[in-house]
Formats: sequence, C-alpha cells, structure tokens
Amino acid sequence: MATNQGRRSAIRNMIAGTAAIGASGVLASFAEPTKNNTMNDKLKGNINHSVCRWCYADIPLDQLCAAAKEMGIKSIDLVGPKEWPTLQQYGLYSAMCNGAEINLTDGFNDKAFHETLIKNYSDMIPLVAKAGYKNLICFSGSRRGKSDETGWNNCAEGLKQLMPLAEKHGVILVMELLNSKVNHKDYQCDRTAWGVELVKRVGSDNFRLLYDIYHMQIDEGDVIRTITDNHEYIAHYHTGGVPGRNEIDETQELFYPAVMKAIVATGFKGYVAQEFIPKHADKLASLKQGVLICDV
Repeated sequence: MATNQGRRSAIRNMIAGTAAIGASGVLASFAEPTKNNTMNDKLKGNINHSVCRWCYADIPLDQLCAAAKEMGIKSIDLVGPKEWPTLQQYGLYSAMCNGAEINLTDGFNDKAFHETLIKNYSDMIPLVAKAGYKNLICFSGSRRGKSDETGWNNCAEGLKQLMPLAEKHGVILVMELLNSKVNHKDYQCDRTAWGVELVKRVGSDNFRLLYDIYHMQIDEGDVIRTITDNHEYIAHYHTGGVPGRNEIDETQELFYPAVMKAIVATGFKGYVAQEFIPKHADKLASLKQGVLICDV
C-alpha cells in the first residue's frame, strides 16, 4: 500500500507532467511581440476587435487606422466627431463614441450637471446616428458622499430624459464601470451590481453598461461568473492587464482566452476593445499580440 508521502509525490509528478504538456501552447500565446510573429495571423472572426485611441495617442491616427485595418481590427474606440472621417476613410467603425461627457468625475449622479449633460448628449446623439454608429459613452461621476440610492435616482432621472431621443435615433448610452480602488477614487458606478440596478431603473434597451475587465477585476473579481450572469446588461467590453493596465501577457493575473471564451459563449455580437498601455517599443506589435491572445 502506498504511503501518504508516496501519494503526494505521485500527485506532484502528475501535475508537473500535465503542466509540461500544456505549457507550450499557453506560453506561445504570451510570446514577446514581434512584427514577424504577429502581423500576418488571420483572426478567427468570433470576436469583433476594436482598440482604444488614447492608448496610442502618440501614433498619428492615419497610421493607427492603417495598422488596425491590416491586423483585422474593425473599430477604433473613444473617438469623437472630428476623427470619424479618418476612420471612415479606412473603412473602420467607431464601436464606442465619446465627446458628450463633461469628464469622468462630473456625471449623471449629480443633478448639478444634468443641464449641461442633457444638452451635450442631445446634441451628440443625432451626430452619432448620422455617422452610422451606435454606442455613446457616459459616466456616473464621483460619489461625493451620495448614497447608492441617491446616485441611482439622480442618474436615472437624467438618463430617462435622454432615452426618447436615444430610442428615436437607435443610439445606446453606455455607462462605463470604473474601479474606485486604484484609478478613479470615489467613482460611483464601480460595481457591476450597481450598474445593473441602474439599467433596470432606467428601463430602456438604449441604456447599457461598458464592462471594463481591467477595472472590474480590481474592484470585484469573479469576472467570468459576473459576465455570464449579467451579459444582457452589457453592450461593450474593454481589456487591460492587471496590475497596471499593462499588456496582456504572462505578468498579468487574468487568463484572457478564458474570459473571451466566456464572452463568446453568451452570444455577444458587439465589440471588445483593447485598452492596455503598451510597454514595448513596437506598440503596434504589442497591440496585435493582445488581439491574438483575445481571439478565441
């Protein structure tokens, strides 16, 4: 009869063997980005890929658009009306428009900002629709001592005033979930449950959530279960490595292929946008690596 020590040794050997068998495939996914191993891979088509403009702000938009087109990326996120013509020249979409918000701290949870926000969004919604786009970002704003109930009520009151216009033009206002632990102290819409409750209170298909995987991993974790349970309230996804909003590679705590498979399993047909800060000199190669890792 095997001793306990023998059993433990056997189990360790089995685990080591299994890890060795699977390691080559996993490590290949997190290879150092180079032009040769990333620029010519064909994407699978299960995910509509986008990229956030601000992460590549030092690259001219024309150059970014050309590279995105070559990679198979279909969209550039977080651009406003002045940049839409450039995207259109390259046949790219804008899966998440911006330009109506005041900032990330002064949002719909404070009635003091409603007049400005309602005017801004009333002006922008028809422009988004006219350009052929669908999603327009918005923010709760900082809590500033408000209870959850006050925040929900204020946000719902402001957003409901915009829903008839949004519904008329087929535009969805999408509130981003941001972490309040590291990057956006005091931001109110910092948990999925808080955002879902707001969606329910607004009561329109033209208000949904932007689930930023980076932010929600920091503030609540349990990413795959949360996405699976709440996907009907989510219109868009952003990526980013934790910690540091760094590249999606072996230094990060989330295994993105599993997260992406969970998103695909929900039947999601929207866009997933890369929103990490490249650390390698060749930023476009880093972008392609992120896309490939997320292309399941």
